[in-house]
Amino acid sequence: MFDTRNGEEERPYAFDPLVEPEYFRGVLSRRFMAFLIDTVIICVPVGMAALLIFIFGFLTFGLGWFLFSLLGPGYVVWALVYVGLTLGGPRSATLGMRAMGIEMRVWHGAPMTPMLAVVSLVLFWVSISVFTPFVTIIGLLNRRKRLAHDFIIGTVVTNNDERAGELRGYR
Repeated sequence: MFDTRNGEEERPYAFDPLVEPEYFRGVLSRRFMAFLIDTVIICVPVGMAALLIFIFGFLTFGLGWFLFSLLGPGYVVWALVYVGLTLGGPRSATLGMRAMGIEMRVWHGAPMTPMLAVVSLVLFWVSISVFTPFVTIIGLLNRRKRLAHDFIIGTVVTNNDERAGELRGYR
């Protein structure tokens, strides 16, 4: 396709797994590990809040335990804020993804926006709760290692430039 604005040819995708395989090597396993790290980062503050509510309940003779009803909505809000700020930030990666050397981009290479990051999280949880085995099988069957929600919102998870450069050196 030819872009008439600046006379350059547009690429349909930012990264081609046949030309640049280093951007996709090991992405699924790293994505799983990043998911586990991010789960801990999200669950630890919620667990600490639950512990504080439990102790506060004793101090208030049981009245403080009514705050447990706010724990579920608080968990959801915290997860959405965490993903919106990290995945939707300039590095397009959560803390777990950064630790694993991967990032999520829009299919044409643009960085994620906070709203797209939140939509990605919601679609991930919906797809994993409804189509659990299907979500993982899809990632094994395509060259870009995209999961079901990645296809829906048009994103791709790749190794970041530093990791891809390291893998390129081993080719």
